[in-house]
Amino acid sequence: MLALHRFHPRSLQALRGYTRQQLIADLGAGLTVGIVALPLAMAFAIASGLKPEQGIFTAVIAGFLIAALGGSSVQIGGPAGAFIVIVYGIQAQYGLANLLIATMLAGVLLFAMGLLRLGALVRYIPVGVVIGFTNGIAVLIGLSQLKDLLGLRIDKMPADFFAQIAALWAHLHTFNASALALGLGSLALVVLWPKSYAMPTAPLGLLQKLRRHAAQVPGTVIALALATVAARGLGLEVETIGSRFGGIPQSLPAFALPAFDWATAKQLLMPTLTIALLGAIESLLCARVADNMSDLPRHDPNQELMAQGVANFVTPFFGGMPATGTIARTSTNVRAGARSPVAGMVHALTLLAIVLVAAPLAEHVPLAALAGILLFVAWNMGEWHEFARLRQFKLSYRLVLLGSFVLTVVFDLTVAVEAGLVMACVFFIWRMSELFRIEPLPVAELSPGVQVRQVYGALFFGAVGKLEPLAEQLPPGTRVLVLEMHRLVALDSTGVDTLAQLARTLRRRGIELMLAEVNEQPLSLLQRTEFEEVIGRGHIVATLEQALALYAAAPKAA
Repeated sequence: MLALHRFHPRSLQALRGYTRQQLIADLGAGLTVGIVALPLAMAFAIASGLKPEQGIFTAVIAGFLIAALGGSSVQIGGPAGAFIVIVYGIQAQYGLANLLIATMLAGVLLFAMGLLRLGALVRYIPVGVVIGFTNGIAVLIGLSQLKDLLGLRIDKMPADFFAQIAALWAHLHTFNASALALGLGSLALVVLWPKSYAMPTAPLGLLQKLRRHAAQVPGTVIALALATVAARGLGLEVETIGSRFGGIPQSLPAFALPAFDWATAKQLLMPTLTIALLGAIESLLCARVADNMSDLPRHDPNQELMAQGVANFVTPFFGGMPATGTIARTSTNVRAGARSPVAGMVHALTLLAIVLVAAPLAEHVPLAALAGILLFVAWNMGEWHEFARLRQFKLSYRLVLLGSFVLTVVFDLTVAVEAGLVMACVFFIWRMSELFRIEPLPVAELSPGVQVRQVYGALFFGAVGKLEPLAEQLPPGTRVLVLEMHRLVALDSTGVDTLAQLARTLRRRGIELMLAEVNEQPLSLLQRTEFEEVIGRGHIVATLEQALALYAAAPKAA
């Protein structure tokens, strides 16, 4: 019977013995992350082709559910930069309603993955594939922000990489110097703003005190505030949240069912799989990063997937976009001293309070400033040093990483992951087949007509080609072939079939086949497939000495 994973959120475990000191730490961390999350949530939604409030609603609802129901103590969930390109493409091709439906279906799939204990399978995706598509998404995010950074007048950016470049080039004459100045200024401020929460314990000078206090305020918030003041105070003609979207409502949206069209919904298989796959990878990678940053109990991947599933199923009913674990906000949460999922729930409530109180202020935020912030996010998202390290690795790893990167940029994430996995599997099969070999084993006082070969590695479908010609390679006069197999670590059904064919070929030539010192996994498979009936009873022995003794005692017995 299939064992299902028990639904047991980490918050229930964390709240046992919860102390006042932990609450104070979680409140401080949650408030900090809530402020950090506000500009990012808006920026991610706008870059995805959605309204800014949809990003905020996602951060509030999904962020609360992921923290309350997840398997990590410090994971912060919400809209993520990795989803920008995916959401933009799905929304452009299928429409908003079908994006919401695909997100709900992905939520069901994520919950099922956790329930069926498939959380560990995500770790089997090769690191080259993950780095490749992550860097590819970062490039696409950066490209998508050039429109607002340069202030170009493009009604709607296409989703295709080459079409985006063509659109940017065609509208380059609409360049706005004020927008570029605001965007680059915001980018520079976010890059240079103090970020460390680990301050020196020695007596502080004035500059260090200022740095300590400045580091408590997110650079993204400072950049947005100063860019907004500059745009308003100097009367700059730049596009703002208010001019494009009409501002942000001061309330959460009402519950509503997405418009459903069965004819279109039937085409949502690939968007659903893409959202679910990326959500699972991002959330579990984020949880692993958080584990390495804190001394708290390690995350439960299956519970985390179930929480991600619930969040992605519920959020679309309120107009939200796909959500997952976010590394930047989770790292901020850990550095700010979070001790339990309460911090994640406080972060969501902080965002809700900001929306209810200060939403009208967002109307004047320049989109160029958000573009500058997203360029910083895209740069931090990419693991660019891996390109410089490629020369240290073999050709197969380079092809997997670069192939995944190029396919993500030119096509999409799904194609990149599929092709990357296929390439990784092909190269793995090739490497494993290269490890398999058959070599003569020198044995003192070997009886005439007896040949001994030692088998190394794994005998599987990719390596059987090295075993098939063995009968032709035996010297004349051979009457017994002994395969010493204690170095054979794995055997599959194709290998068993090839061994059986070898035994039949040898018998037609009057040669007996013996197997000696067979390991547990190969021996179990040989016994289950009734291989011994083909090779003959007693032809599989425990040691090489037994096989040699048998033919030394009866040299003409076959």
